[in-house]
Amino acid sequence: MNTNRILSTLIIGSGLFFTACGNKDGAQQKQGPGQIQAQATPVTMAVVQQEVVSGQRSYPSNVVPLQETEIRAEVSGYITSISVADGAFVSKGQRLYEIDRVRYAAAVDQAKANLEIARANLARVEKDLQRYQTLADKDAIAKQTLDYAFTDVNNQKAQVQAAEAALTTARVNLQRSTIVAPFSGTIGISQVRTGALVSAGTTLLNTISSTNPIAVEFQINEKEIMEFSNLQSGKEHTQINLTLPDASTYGSQGRISTIDRAVDPQTGTLKVRATFDNPNNTLRAGMNLNLNVLSTSKEEAIVIPYRAIFEQLGSFSVYTVSDSSTADLKQVTLGQKLGDRVVIATGLTPGDKVVVDGVTSLKPGAKVVDKATMAPQAAPQQQPKK
Repeated sequence: MNTNRILSTLIIGSGLFFTACGNKDGAQQKQGPGQIQAQATPVTMAVVQQEVVSGQRSYPSNVVPLQETEIRAEVSGYITSISVADGAFVSKGQRLYEIDRVRYAAAVDQAKANLEIARANLARVEKDLQRYQTLADKDAIAKQTLDYAFTDVNNQKAQVQAAEAALTTARVNLQRSTIVAPFSGTIGISQVRTGALVSAGTTLLNTISSTNPIAVEFQINEKEIMEFSNLQSGKEHTQINLTLPDASTYGSQGRISTIDRAVDPQTGTLKVRATFDNPNNTLRAGMNLNLNVLSTSKEEAIVIPYRAIFEQLGSFSVYTVSDSSTADLKQVTLGQKLGDRVVIATGLTPGDKVVVDGVTSLKPGAKVVDKATMAPQAAPQQQPKK
């Protein structure tokens, strides 16, 4: 009887096992392509291709005068006259400020009088020396007296030189009491007013800067040095323009005039200066704008949509799609931006597939499916009306 029970149990267990296996196989057979696609993240993909890049590169830049200097008092005294309006254009040599000129004119007159006295005293001792020499030739005076006469003449010559130097200093101070523009340009807002006491070498009166032409400085990557050197030397020609803060384009074209002597080892960048004509003073010192350089490259480059790029901790990356439809994270180096696209300098090769839309929802190794290949879902069938 026990044998019959064991045999019955084995038969029932075997039946259950084969039933379960059959159900599992049936479930796998019923799972279609639509269910497999449902497990992958739908994204938009693009195939990486090469093309000849044409466009312009933009560089953040700022306006700097070719000449700029602070105007400081070179003599002490009270400001007696201001001859120019704040913010006006001035010409080289134009009078700007006057500092107590009467005082320094009187110092010149005094120095002239002292010089005349010193010259008169020199003439007197020179005549005394001539007389003593005549008497010495006849042994009529002591030799010591003649030596004293030579000493008096030398001392008086030194007095004349000192008086001449004092007169030169007085004349220079008188000249410096009238401050003139060192070059043509625009003067700023005066830091002093009439009657203010100024000190030599310390008091700032104003600042003047040249306006036409004017310079725009920007930073380039060290890989671009050769290209910009050719632009500076005239071996290559291109269009260089400016985008002003109001998004308008400046009317005049610029030219590369100066390239700095050394690359910054921390950033790998080099300062470059472009020069622009500025007859209407539209470009003001310190203005921030964008400098645009039309690309001179004739070589093919890899270009992808810019929205495929995302930044992490200062580095740029994209998701590429492998043969097994998984998302792989790749770091790339960006080149110039071309509207809604960007040049990829390193990190991708032609033929790669990159994820364009749906990047934010991906993780490395995630399964992806191209939206363009997904089968449209069938519309639900309507029940017939009874």
